[in-house]
Amino acid sequence: MARPLVEEDLLLLVDALAPGEWQSGEALAAAAGMTRAGLAKRVAHLREWGLPIESKFGQGYRLARPLERLDEQRLRDAVPHDLRVDVLPLVDSTNRVVMDADPADDPQAVLAEHQTAGRGRRGRDWRSPFGANLYLSTAWTFPMWPQQLPALSLSVGVVCARALHASGVDGIRLKWPNDLWVAERKLGGILIEQRGESSGTCRVIVGVGINVSMDKSQAGGIDQPWITVDEALQRAGRPPVSRNHLAAELLHGLHECLSRYTVKGFEPYRDEWLGLDALRDREVHVPDTDPKVRGIGRGIDANGAFLIETPQGVKALFGGDVSLRAVK
Repeated sequence: MARPLVEEDLLLLVDALAPGEWQSGEALAAAAGMTRAGLAKRVAHLREWGLPIESKFGQGYRLARPLERLDEQRLRDAVPHDLRVDVLPLVDSTNRVVMDADPADDPQAVLAEHQTAGRGRRGRDWRSPFGANLYLSTAWTFPMWPQQLPALSLSVGVVCARALHASGVDGIRLKWPNDLWVAERKLGGILIEQRGESSGTCRVIVGVGINVSMDKSQAGGIDQPWITVDEALQRAGRPPVSRNHLAAELLHGLHECLSRYTVKGFEPYRDEWLGLDALRDREVHVPDTDPKVRGIGRGIDANGAFLIETPQGVKALFGGDVSLRAVK
């Protein structure tokens, strides 16, 4: 009777293919103690994870590009000692995993190589092929609800911009309230969820997704212009980023932001956010309002509300489920 596929077997094959060079199918099968047919079954499974595996008669299999797996121990060694970090190969959603985890273990973070049900803001799907991007969620329990909690996504946007800049990416812009842009295309997004009682503790889940090396074959269904970190670096004549380096920078920045947010709030990030505002002095509209709101973007107020100058005066737009778009 054939042994059922297990995650560990598939990850061993991922590691064998990770260098991005041609690997003999016969050698791969022999190393795993299986038939060529069994190997083909595993390759098919990895393709379902979104891995771009090529096959060629006489040469075997290879990944279309090298792959760097996330290193749990390396990340644990690189972040503050009180932050628990777990790297999982496969989850439905990192936000869901952290949301269901024991709050007693906060602060904690989960990163995944692949998500089967990644979520963006307003319930949108988030494309999550294996090893191509960063999918990260961290949980923090505040003793009380921070006064500027609605502006947290803007602070996290600045944290992400800093981490990307430290990894060599220039030209980062922030689109209110939670998108990262480069060259007018989406590079990443932020999803924040919270639990708690208004008079008690507040547990916040901060999810971050950043396109790192995803190619067009892995991006089916994305309905807006997008870009990857590797493409942005290539345009600047720079080498590809280390996913572990970028993840460590993000975890450090998020820990710093969340650890002082109750006291400092949004203020330490506001001026920097304004300098990165993708919609400043541009015509924008809010398609989900009746009547439609349309005007010129005029930055944000002290609490992170987006300001739109309209013929009727300046309107303050708060986050929630509002969608803000630039007029082309």
